[in-house]
Amino acid sequence: MKRYKRAAILLCSASSLSMSTWAHETDSSAKVETVTITGTRQAYQGDFNRLETPQAEQSIDAETLRASGAVDLTRALDLSASVARQNNFGGLWNAFALRGFVGDENLPSNYLVNGFNAGRGFGGPRDLSGIESVEVLKGPRAALFGRGEPGGTVNLVTKRPTFKKAGEFRVSAGSFDTYRADADWTAPLSDTVAVRLVGFIEDAGSFRDTIKTRKHGASPSLVWRISPQNKLAFELEYSHQKIPFDRGVLAINGELGRIPKSRFLGEPADGPLTAKVQGQQFEFQHDFSRDWSALVGFTTRKTSLEGFSTEAELGANRQQLFVDGRTLTRQRRFRDYDASYEVIRAEINGRFRLAGLQHRLIVGADTDRFENDQVFLRARAPTLASNPTPVQQQAIDVFNPVYGSYPLPTPTPLSNRVETQKSVGVFVQDQVNLSERVQLRLGARFDDYRQTLLNRANNQTSTQKETRSSPQAGIVVQATDALSLYATYGENFRPLSGVDAQGNGFEPNQSTSVEAGAKFSLGSVDATVAVFRVKQKNILVAADASAATQLAIGRARSQGLEIDLQGEIAEGWSLWGSYAYVDAKTSNTFNDPNFGVAVPAGSRLLNVPKQTLSLQLVRSMALAGRGLQLGGGLLHVGERSGEFTTNFKLPAYQVARAFVAYEVAKATTLRLDIDNLFNETYYTNSFSALWVQPGAPRSARVSVAFKF
Repeated sequence: MKRYKRAAILLCSASSLSMSTWAHETDSSAKVETVTITGTRQAYQGDFNRLETPQAEQSIDAETLRASGAVDLTRALDLSASVARQNNFGGLWNAFALRGFVGDENLPSNYLVNGFNAGRGFGGPRDLSGIESVEVLKGPRAALFGRGEPGGTVNLVTKRPTFKKAGEFRVSAGSFDTYRADADWTAPLSDTVAVRLVGFIEDAGSFRDTIKTRKHGASPSLVWRISPQNKLAFELEYSHQKIPFDRGVLAINGELGRIPKSRFLGEPADGPLTAKVQGQQFEFQHDFSRDWSALVGFTTRKTSLEGFSTEAELGANRQQLFVDGRTLTRQRRFRDYDASYEVIRAEINGRFRLAGLQHRLIVGADTDRFENDQVFLRARAPTLASNPTPVQQQAIDVFNPVYGSYPLPTPTPLSNRVETQKSVGVFVQDQVNLSERVQLRLGARFDDYRQTLLNRANNQTSTQKETRSSPQAGIVVQATDALSLYATYGENFRPLSGVDAQGNGFEPNQSTSVEAGAKFSLGSVDATVAVFRVKQKNILVAADASAATQLAIGRARSQGLEIDLQGEIAEGWSLWGSYAYVDAKTSNTFNDPNFGVAVPAGSRLLNVPKQTLSLQLVRSMALAGRGLQLGGGLLHVGERSGEFTTNFKLPAYQVARAFVAYEVAKATTLRLDIDNLFNETYYTNSFSALWVQPGAPRSARVSVAFKF
């Protein structure tokens, strides 16, 4: 694998020195030539238009992403009202809930890349440098995608080479000493081979005291048209990020705003954590005929996360802040996490007629292996009853912090384990045209799953085996050429890590979902209205008040309404609108696994607002014969539960943004973005009242893009 790493680094250097991103799009209304994208068919999705799909979906394309100013996955997902930000592990990974439900809170949220599972592991927040579009596929998708999250799936579609030479170089500078460069260049090497080199580098300060991040990466790719019937695609992924661990601010006696949102409560001397990604992906597509094709894919991805952090102690019997209201007890941690993921998949996709009815069939199989290796050390203060010293507490005055007051303690071992998950799955989906207007979708997936957990601290091994089926059924009624009505049912399962008090594995987390809705396409405007209800069981909870052991007995449900709209509403006017009402609550009383106290039935799930609205409006026109774009967006997020076991709430907020982009020369575009236009004070997510992430104040960014 070392040779792959060397290749990735070389390609990163080449692409960073080459050209820039989004070769086929524009920041202006000026017309550009159509560029033919040569790539493989998206796996697991089949040949269906949006009106034929009995589930709600959103596709956030490159133009919409650019208008939003998003350069990372978190900002991109703010465009979908169905997605809520979750505890992001001190800024070290992506964490989100879809339709109210999140996966394992101790791992990054799962997402796919070109249909491959890529969210597993510890590679840091996902940059959008090499991403063409972001798909929010709502509802359970386990029948085809495999084990996943009950609320839905996020799939990233990467940029692929074209057979027309194009390039762009983009540089930007913004508030808080933030500097970034993006490069993208694609060209044919011959009539049958094309390459694309994409890279980025960023050096960013922050409104947070002492916080500075550095990252760079590359995602070069190659497409080979072996013959008219055969295509091969290969992609590399490489990134390297240095990010200080930052748990944010805190509430004192439940009150936010007592300390500045810029205040850092860790120790700068800990330095940043380092997150690395190294991966490659192959896809081979063979077309048997116009109606039948096969797709075979392989991916491997290695990630790592390593470094120290000093963060607020959450244990009430150790936290001095709960006594005097100003002295924060902290603990110091060291993490050395490594993960690897390999998967092979194959599918056949086609259409045929049987008994006078048209069938569209997807049949496939996959096998994967995921290894999660974690070494975790911790230095923690004794309980308040023992009258600990400030040195033992690593105490800091939240109103007048002085960093480095005491020697940093040496953490001692807390956990040392490696978990291995292996599975083999087969899946089938058939969508039948019962008439010109009615289609029925039936599908199922069968998984044979094995989980092994080795506790290296005591050399004990536990094993969990499961065989699960994930069915789905849906119906679509095309009322008119522009309007369809649908209903769907699906089941989903997700394995749970760890063992109970007897050393046995847990029953998988299971969910069922029902959804009904309407879709219409009018001209260039697409819209979806959906209602849904999702139930979850076998959520990990504490077995007793001390939270020393766990059981899989928790239940929760989420229900709500979604309205999504996008398209050109008038000549030169583009609108993106997304609204969600989500009522997500616990269904039974259980002990919280983190704090060991009872959570009553009917408690709202953490960080999930009842109402979210995301809007974006863009006006494209000409000024002095050159393209001009004006645009802006608004995000409203309702009040959320900020701590699972108390009445602590995160207040609702509204943030606005605006941009202007002008084509100052034939191939040069100058752009200004302003985020948080009205300088709103807001908080995006929390895990407890002592770990609260504040939103950034008003900031500006200027960029210039050169196309060639």
